[in-house]
Parts: sequence; C-alpha cells; structure tokens
Amino acid sequence: MDISLASATVIILLVMDPLGNIPLFVSLLKKVPPHRRNRVIVRECAIAFGLLLFFVFFGRWFLTLLGLSDTSLNIAGGVILFIIALRLIFKHPEGVFGTDDIEAEPFIVPLAIPSIAGPSAIATVVLLVSRAPDRIVDWILALLIASVVTLVLLLASGRIARLLGTRGLAAMDRLMGLLLTAIAVEMLLKGIESFVHGL
Repeated sequence: MDISLASATVIILLVMDPLGNIPLFVSLLKKVPPHRRNRVIVRECAIAFGLLLFFVFFGRWFLTLLGLSDTSLNIAGGVILFIIALRLIFKHPEGVFGTDDIEAEPFIVPLAIPSIAGPSAIATVVLLVSRAPDRIVDWILALLIASVVTLVLLLASGRIARLLGTRGLAAMDRLMGLLLTAIAVEMLLKGIESFVHGL
C-alpha cells in the first residue's frame, strides 16, 4: 500500500495525539508561571521533533544494528498503537501513558517523551522510512507539518480545553482512538502478511 504525504502526515499527527495531550499539558503546566508556559510547550515540541527526526535518519540503521525486520516492526508498532488506542477509547485513571503528576516544571518526560514522541510515533516514522527510504523528504515534510500542527494546538491548549470542556475533549480522544485502532489493525495485518509470505 503506497502512503501519500497527506496520509503520512495524518498518521503521524494521530500518534502524536495533540488533542489527547491537551488535558495532560494543562494539568502539568498549572504550576508553571504563565509567562513561561508557551516557552515550555515550544521547548518540549522541539525536543520531540528532534527525537523523531533522529529516527527518520538513523532508525533504519538502529533496526539493522538490533537485527530487527520490517515485519517485526510492523507487528510491534501495531500492538503498541492498538494498546494506546484502547487507552484513548476506554479512559485509564493514570492517562494514556500512565504518567504521574509532576510538581516541578516538566522537562522532556513526560511531555516531549512519551506524550508527543512516544513508542508509537517512533515506530511510525521508522516504519515509513523503512517502507520507502527513497521518499525521505516526504517523511520529513510530513513530520514537520504534524509537529507544527501539534505545536499550534498545544499552544492554544488552555483555550481549547475551556472551549471543548471535559466531555468535548473526551469525545475527541475517543474519535482519535477509533482511528488509531484502524491504523493499528492495518499495521498488524501488514506485518502478519509479510511474515506468512516469508515462510
């Protein structure tokens, strides 16, 4: 299945889950002085983008070093994505990633990693590059667009949270979870198909 630039952007955006991260960002940034909140969000998004960009360039080498195949990555990525999708649909008291509340200003964990650049986002970008390494410019562009959209939504997180309310955010989370479930199943089926053909 050939993935278009638009499809790749949407998939990366879904696994980054900016709308689903709004309650976490709002909660963890409550104790951060208002004049620093936007700086923290920009910093965390930049770190997440840098990490994912690293895996765009070196993910394939990393897989080769560990002796992992595209098939195992498809199946593992699908499983991780499926678990995250289920936690989006069926709310967990500790949140999607089971992160605890943090008293100090958050740095890297849990906002940049794993909230934005989590295992599923890393697996997704590595998988895109491994499927079509000749289209690396497309994948970088898709990651850049998804990261900018994520940044814009998170910078407006306070206003969006007030506008949508708790129920609105929960509904959006469940919708994203439903879409992620379909993507996860597709990844699993692709991995199983590759494994069967390799027998």
